[in-house]
Amino acid sequence: MVAEDQAVTSGARKDLFARALGVPNSSGGGRLHMAAHSHHLWPDVTLDAQVDAWRDAAVLADHKWDKVFGEVYPAAQGLVARALSLPSPETVVFAPNTHTLLAGLLSAMDWPRPVRVLSTDGEFHSFRRQAQRWVEAGEIELTLVESEGADFAERFLAAAREGGHDLIFASHVFFKTGYVFDRVFELAELARPEGPWVVVDGYHGFRAVPTDLAAVADRLFYLAGGYKYAMAGEGAAFLHAPPGFGPRPVLTGWYAEFGDLEGPPGGVGYARDAGRFLGATFDPSGLYRFVAAGRMLEAEGLTTAAVARHVARLKSVLLARIALGEAGPLKAATVVNPLGPGPSARFLALRHADANAWKAALADKGVVVDVRDDVLRIGLSIYHDEADIAAFCAACAGLT
Repeated sequence: MVAEDQAVTSGARKDLFARALGVPNSSGGGRLHMAAHSHHLWPDVTLDAQVDAWRDAAVLADHKWDKVFGEVYPAAQGLVARALSLPSPETVVFAPNTHTLLAGLLSAMDWPRPVRVLSTDGEFHSFRRQAQRWVEAGEIELTLVESEGADFAERFLAAAREGGHDLIFASHVFFKTGYVFDRVFELAELARPEGPWVVVDGYHGFRAVPTDLAAVADRLFYLAGGYKYAMAGEGAAFLHAPPGFGPRPVLTGWYAEFGDLEGPPGGVGYARDAGRFLGATFDPSGLYRFVAAGRMLEAEGLTTAAVARHVARLKSVLLARIALGEAGPLKAATVVNPLGPGPSARFLALRHADANAWKAALADKGVVVDVRDDVLRIGLSIYHDEADIAAFCAACAGLT
């Protein structure tokens, strides 16, 4: 009862994650999961959803797709539309991962190669690696803007406004540094169906930073998924695709020919809505989890803004403890994304040459964090409270 009272007064909702929080570490002790930005723990409701997916497959067999596309898929679209203030859920399409959606998107750009792409040097690997290979293959010509520095937003917007690009791709929240590019949506003013297209990578922004796309939904693409702050795991990536942009992707699956179709007489037809980007048969269990987690958040009043406020408070506590030396050598690290007056990432990024060594030593203590290059990332969520911050600092105090 005391633990429950503490959870309520701290604002944490550990009760929603009892199964995942009860998993011991490799030594049999308790696990302190401080990597909610990486693989967010799944709430308990997702287990029931996973079982429902199996049961529907067993009971409904071939007819399970009637339920998937008649109930589960529209529910998932609706959750995304409400979270992002989209005018219509029909602009949302799901896929097993963002890489699939990215490849389909480029294939829909119906003009001569190489496609001229403007991006940054801080994009996640799903874009970074594929873009490098597209450059090698002559598919794209890539211009990168350095993503660090106080003047980044001005530099990137200036480069975009200079023109000469077919595709502009940038993150809302950068995965390594936690920098929030809160002016990224200004790029919508440049977008046209004939080019350039604007794609916002929202994977570290969706359900982490309050995001309202109502005013720009008709002009830009938004790419994200369920693996992180949507708390649903893999298999539920999605793309918001504005009407009129890319009506006929070259990379296409047979699910894209369902519904109200358009296309040349005798040619390959495509759904008029975001279903034009659909592929083929997929594992729908991720969508079941996505819907269960999303409905839980709505039912509990855990809006993106509410969880962001909870995390910001904990980050403030953690930063204060680090500054006081209570987290041992972490005091010597550079805080890459300090708290400011604007929106904040759901993780703290600390740069230090010993970041990898710290991660390994913390893992031996049953503490889960992660590292990107020389940046230690500490991810917080609604299942953390001040006791977790104290425990984390105590574990770090023994680092060398």
